[in-house]
This record gives sequence, structure tokens and C-alpha cells, in this order.
Amino acid sequence: MHYVEWGRRTNPRVTICAHGYSGNARDFDFLATALARDSRVIAPDVAGRGESDWLSSPLHYHFGQFAADLTSLIAHIDAEEVDWIGTSMGGLLGMILASRPGSRIRRLVLNDIGGYIPPDALADISRNLDGPRHFATLAEAEAHFRRTHREWGDLTDEQWQHFARHGTRPHEKGLRLHYDPQIAQVAQPHPLSPGAFFWDAWYQVRCPVLLLRGENSAVFPESVARHMLAVKPQARLVEIPGAGHAPALMSEDQIGIVRDFLLSPSPLGEGRGEGNVGRAEGRSTRIEGLTMPA
Repeated sequence: MHYVEWGRRTNPRVTICAHGYSGNARDFDFLATALARDSRVIAPDVAGRGESDWLSSPLHYHFGQFAADLTSLIAHIDAEEVDWIGTSMGGLLGMILASRPGSRIRRLVLNDIGGYIPPDALADISRNLDGPRHFATLAEAEAHFRRTHREWGDLTDEQWQHFARHGTRPHEKGLRLHYDPQIAQVAQPHPLSPGAFFWDAWYQVRCPVLLLRGENSAVFPESVARHMLAVKPQARLVEIPGAGHAPALMSEDQIGIVRDFLLSPSPLGEGRGEGNVGRAEGRSTRIEGLTMPA
């Protein structure tokens, strides 16, 4: 298992940034650069993505395995408590870990994900995973990401290029997507699926929570967000104008919302941190032999 790290390793404040189903650690370069002023920031590549190893069978790609890996990561970095920022799948994993007795999650940011995912949204996620086997050029890869991630919001050309560079790996015919093609098989929804339910985990979350929702998101419908607030009125909901699934967390205003929530003495504080928005290489680390078939 591979992860990227920013900030002082001796900083007792630790933030984990967990990516979406087809994402990788470098999705958080802009956010992590800003947060590293106040926190040690860790962004893992979940198994089968980025620079982490691919697993031998698609049957091993499941949330139980991912949650076990990330629990081991928290133990590996020796963190007594962590703030968790999760986009899509990364948010679900954070919700699951935060729901457990003795959870080490201090504050939780759920980026465009909630207690229920409608079946049509699951089908859209699956279709976006089914990309070309290879790209002849980086420009072709960038065009692919501009299509599959068009709902992330108003990104700059530099940010799209960032996606293309870190979302691909060398291939004999040019470039390939960074993730194991087998994870697309796992994501195929059943034709009669009623959707995905995570209410049991949400009911058990006890830490302060910030809900981020893309204004046009079908993955995190407004009705689901409102029900989550009805269950936990102390949670905070912020809608990101012009975004769908999921806000990229790359712009200065989006970074400021997250940073405020994590740093405010009260999790509902209204202050806005400036943040230093930019790209950082980070420190790259591998934990050997971590992922085991469950």
C-alpha cells in the first residue's frame, strides 16, 4: 500500500485524505498543500489504485478489505486521532470507520456522499470506470478525464493536466489508466439493485461532520443530505455551486471551507482560512505486505 505525505511528521494533528472509487492519492495535492501548514497530511492509494499493488482477484476489492487496510495505515503512522476527508468512496470508508466503537476519527468531511446512493448514480459511476485500455498521448488522457470528471466543477487547464499526469501510468502503447481494470468489474450494479445503503453506519457516527454536496449531484441527492441532517442536526451541510459528483476540492474557496471546519475550535465555526493553493510533490511511502485477501 502506497501513500503520499505532507507536513511535519512530528505534528500531532493528522489528516487523512481518502479518494473516490477511481481516484488516487494525488487528487488531493492542492488541498494537502494548504492543510500541511497546520497538519500532517496523509493521502493513501487504496488497493488497486495509484502506486499501490493490484490484487489477484476482483473478489478482493471490497469495502471490508479497504477499511482493514486503512485501519492498519492509521496504526502504522501511530496516530492517536485523525481528521478524515473522504471523496465519494473515501467518504463512505471514513463513515464506516467513524461508526465503530473506539474510532480514532476526530472530525469527518464527507465530500458528495451520503447514507444512500441511488441505482442510477451507481450505474453512472460504473460507466465512467470503463475507460480505454490505453492512450497514445497525455492529451488523449486529459480529454478522457475532462469527460469522466466533468462534474468536478470549473477546473483550470493546469488542474486537468494534473489529473492526466497522475491518473495514468506508462504503457507499451503509450499510457494506461492508473487503476486495475478489475475494479470496474466489481462496480457493475445489479440490474434490479435498489441502490447502496449506508444508513447503519451514519446512525453510529459520533464525531462532528461536514457534508459537502455538489449542487447538481445525483450521487448525493438533496433529499439524502436533508435526511442525514434530520438524523444528526449538529452536522453541517455546504453545497458547492456549479459542481456535481464530486467537488474537486482544488479551488481556494472549497479548500477554505474544509480548512475552517478542521481548524475551528467549534466544528461549526464560520471563519475562513486563506490556504496556500498549489501543487506539492509530497513524500511517497509504501507499506509492504499490508493488503491481504479477506
